Amino acid sequence: MAGELRRPARPHEPAAALIGARLRAARQTAGLTLAAVAEQAGLTKGFLSRLERDEVSPSVASLVTVCGVLGIGVGQLFEPPETSLVRAGEAPPINFGGAGLHEQLLTAGTQRQLQVIRSVVDPGGGGGPELYSLACDVEFVYVVAGELRLTLPGETVDLAAGDAFTMPGATPHTWFNPSATCPAEVLWALTPAP
Repeated sequence: MAGELRRPARPHEPAAALIGARLRAARQTAGLTLAAVAEQAGLTKGFLSRLERDEVSPSVASLVTVCGVLGIGVGQLFEPPETSLVRAGEAPPINFGGAGLHEQLLTAGTQRQLQVIRSVVDPGGGGGPELYSLACDVEFVYVVAGELRLTLPGETVDLAAGDAFTMPGATPHTWFNPSATCPAEVLWALTPAP
C-alpha cells in the first residue's frame, strides 16, 4: 500500500524462518482478529502481533497452538511461497550451456509452471552450433537490448531490441549475438518450466 513502511529484507535470515506474513494471511483468510486468535491460543495480542511481524520466535507449542486455531498445519508455514521477489542484481546465476553468456534465473527455482531467464550475451556468444529443443510446451524470447539471431530448421530470424519470438518448445533451434561490438540482453520464458 502507498505510504506503508516496510522493513528491509534481512538476507542473513533464511526465508523459511519468516513465517509472520503467512500467519497473518491465514488469520485474515479465516476472518479472525488478532484478539480472537490470541484468546483462543492463550497468548497475548501483543505477542501475536509481534509474531506476525517476525519480531519474535514462538515456542514449538505456541506455534502448533496458533496453527490449530487458524486451521492450518505447521508445515504449511514452510512450504515454498507462492510469490517471490528477485531484486535487480540478486538473481542467481545459472548455466544452461553455450558460450559468452551470463544468465540469471528470474523465477523461483520451485516454480514449475513458468521459468524466466535473463541472458546477457557477449558479442558472438550464443547457444552453440547444434540445434536443440527443450522439454517445455512454449518458449518465448524477448530482446531487451542489442540483437539476437535465431536459427531454426530452414529458417533464420534476426531480432532487434523490442522484438519478440514465440515457438513450440520442441522446435529445434539455436541462437547467437551477431554483433561484433555490443552485448545483447534477452529474456526467455519457458512454460512449463523444463
